[in-house]
Amino acid sequence: MKNIRNFSIIAHIDHGKSTLADRLLEATGTIQKRDLVHAQLLDAMDLEQERGITIKSHPVRMKYTANDGVEYELNLIDTPGHVDFSYEVSRSLAACEGALLLIDATQGVQAQTVANVNLAFRHDLKVIPLINKIDLPAADVPLCLEQLEEILAIPREEALLVSAKDGTGVPEVLEAIVERVPPPADSDGKGDNALIFDSLYDAYRGVVIYARVFNGSFKAGDKIRLLSNSLESEIKEVGVFTPNMKAQSILEAGSTGYIIPNIKTPSDTKIGDTITNVKNPCSEPLAGFRESRPMVFSGIYPIDTADYEQLKFSMAKLQLNDPAFVYQGETSAALGFGFRCGFLGLLHMEIIQERLRREYNMDIIATYPSVIYHVYLNDGSMINVDNPVHLPDPTEIDHIEEPMINAKIMSPTTYIGEIMNLIMQKRGLCTNTENVDAKHVILTAFIPMHEILIDFHDKLKSITRSYGSMDYEPAGYQEGKLIKPDMLVNGESVDAFSTIVHTDHAYNRGRMLAERLAKAIPPHMFQIAIQAAIGGKVIARETVRAYRKNVLAKCYGGDITRKRKLLEKQKEGKKRMKEIGNVNIPQEVFVEILKSTDE
Repeated sequence: MKNIRNFSIIAHIDHGKSTLADRLLEATGTIQKRDLVHAQLLDAMDLEQERGITIKSHPVRMKYTANDGVEYELNLIDTPGHVDFSYEVSRSLAACEGALLLIDATQGVQAQTVANVNLAFRHDLKVIPLINKIDLPAADVPLCLEQLEEILAIPREEALLVSAKDGTGVPEVLEAIVERVPPPADSDGKGDNALIFDSLYDAYRGVVIYARVFNGSFKAGDKIRLLSNSLESEIKEVGVFTPNMKAQSILEAGSTGYIIPNIKTPSDTKIGDTITNVKNPCSEPLAGFRESRPMVFSGIYPIDTADYEQLKFSMAKLQLNDPAFVYQGETSAALGFGFRCGFLGLLHMEIIQERLRREYNMDIIATYPSVIYHVYLNDGSMINVDNPVHLPDPTEIDHIEEPMINAKIMSPTTYIGEIMNLIMQKRGLCTNTENVDAKHVILTAFIPMHEILIDFHDKLKSITRSYGSMDYEPAGYQEGKLIKPDMLVNGESVDAFSTIVHTDHAYNRGRMLAERLAKAIPPHMFQIAIQAAIGGKVIARETVRAYRKNVLAKCYGGDITRKRKLLEKQKEGKKRMKEIGNVNIPQEVFVEILKSTDE
């Protein structure tokens, strides 16, 4: 075990983690340059390659002969950088003893860099700082070294200068891993155990578990038990990632690899759970990572209601691969049977929807995202509302509290005025400003969670020319003046367009939705009134014109009263039709309105 090193790569988004992983794989001979089918080899998902981001952590085993002539086993886990996927980072760090911290030499320390370093320190990991992209003309290495000491409290002498693109400094990185990262701790004789840090569902082999073995060993034929539900199963295969799955005879203490048990139901395994050997069981579970709590909620419905069962099964398989995604069944008068889903953020929501469409061929529609509100009723009781449809009548409500966040925004000092304006627009309060160095500042803001759901991140990137970055954490609840505007189509409320907003924004939102619906709903034989209403008060109205038949075409002469009689008859017919007629809102209208959710 003294020759094993488990480490992960952490950084802010786009600082070069996956590119460095490619160079490490090449330098250790794990893959040949000709086998690099695409850059960022560990980013296997189509979505990851298209967007240039890492969504899933990827484990890989490398063999490396150090300068002292000893062959070491290096287990690397490449992690995502976006704030929405911090749970992936947390899971990966629970399986490691060290971490490579990448800092982009052109951008310096950013918000997620700070968050990931704090996460690594919380897991007592040895952090090796690397200044990446030193080959670029805009690189400012002295500034990065200064920030390393000032913001992260890591001595500049520990930093290594690398270029993940052309491989500069990679041999020194490998030597630093061997020298600085501690080997796994010796077995303490408490029985065989391993931590599940990821899993996926294979159509042919069932559930595949990614595990870090802490004590003992596991091999094919062993009987294992999952501590969370006491489920027992026989191991069919164990192996490692090189980076493809490669079967081994045994997985020993200190190693990272995969275990394929005889489990066919995706929901039976839980990430963060402990596996133990039935022959030599451990008494208590391993201290894993904290379970993630969803922050953003949205309804997901199949466009064809016949696909409901298929969507349910697809979500179960996706949840196995992504435990931060939660769902439960719900029904909507407008959209039929579907699911209320919880996500860690807006990017996470977008990725889940895209994966359902691509990997599981599901045609889905998502409703407007919302958060969990605490609604206090007149009788003193409190209910949690994550779906605007379930909000009680305004007469029963005493007050509503909305979730708040503490956002840390890091940006060049030039843009501080525009960022403060954006925070004020979003009903936020700037609580602290801190100068990091001569050029950068950290703003701490107290903002309602609902306000950052839609376009806050996009606007921040836009006004700071992409140099601004944000990290946030929950900061409790605060009372707010919140109401639910209802959208009425021909007098009937359409629950799919309901959303809880602040009173200051209610009129604009109602006006915007009414205008969009008026354009999207096709004309009927009668006039359709589209109204936005709060309680009994209508705050906005649009009208969809009616098809009009020219009833005067056959009347080519005679008295004016003949024409008037025909027009009156038509008017009566339209009135009767409006009373008994139903407005048909095609599925495309929901897709169109819910797709363009910017306010």
